[in-house]
Amino acid sequence: MSPARADQPASAAQTERWVLIATILASSMAFIDGSALNVALPAIQTSLGASGSDIFWVISAYNLFLAALILVGGSLGDLLGRKRIFMTGILIFTAASVACGLATDAALLILARVVQGIGGALMVPGSLSILSATFAPARRGTAIGTWSTFTTVTMVIGPVLGGWLASQGLWRGIFFINVPFAVFAVYALLRVPETRDPQASRLDVPGAILATLGLAGLTYGFIQGAEVGFGSPLILAALGLGVAALVAFVAAEARSDHPMVPLGLFRSRTFSGTNLLTLFLYSGLAVYR
Repeated sequence: MSPARADQPASAAQTERWVLIATILASSMAFIDGSALNVALPAIQTSLGASGSDIFWVISAYNLFLAALILVGGSLGDLLGRKRIFMTGILIFTAASVACGLATDAALLILARVVQGIGGALMVPGSLSILSATFAPARRGTAIGTWSTFTTVTMVIGPVLGGWLASQGLWRGIFFINVPFAVFAVYALLRVPETRDPQASRLDVPGAILATLGLAGLTYGFIQGAEVGFGSPLILAALGLGVAALVAFVAAEARSDHPMVPLGLFRSRTFSGTNLLTLFLYSGLAVYR
């Protein structure tokens, strides 16, 4: 049998394999970056002459923008193409990683981490979205389990890698290591056909604004509350805004004819179970870190 030409569509099995490789590599970028970075923070603080507050925001700036924009990132994938948005997120995340590695002071590092968070918001929801769209229901559980296993392994390796790089004075390598992961992930994605949600005709702008405000308010409130105290008027206002915006988000989604998150999805045991599994996975990894 002659080999398939580059312009011929890949078989279903080949597509599934490339999707699994791309999603594992992309998720590994985020997991290694986070777990390795935590171990290297003292070395970063000494190298850049950063304050304790600076180091706090090196971690928190990424988490804030990731959490605030993650629903928008998922919706853009459904509307504009899952592969396109996923690949865009990988490229933004990688460019920001290089900027982090080249940062000469704490302010530049924090700014680059903000951009990493934006890239992560486009990249992170794409993993499960593409897996679910590519794999048939009979094989979807195995695919998600494989993805979870490999990304968890990379999460465990992260602190060891970060500690070794920091001890060698090479903490910048924590960010540069994302480059080869990204190259191989994009290479794999180029062999994957595009998928979209056929029911997504336009972006739910009110839902996007309310979700971003709600998630940003809660995330900022809990992050900064640990730093300045939860009795601070600013923290209480941020938490109040977050709760109010999310309540308004649910009400808006219930009335929208093109909701960002169709509430009826939660009646599906598969959908709810997958999201619950993801919650437990990320919560466990966050506690581990």
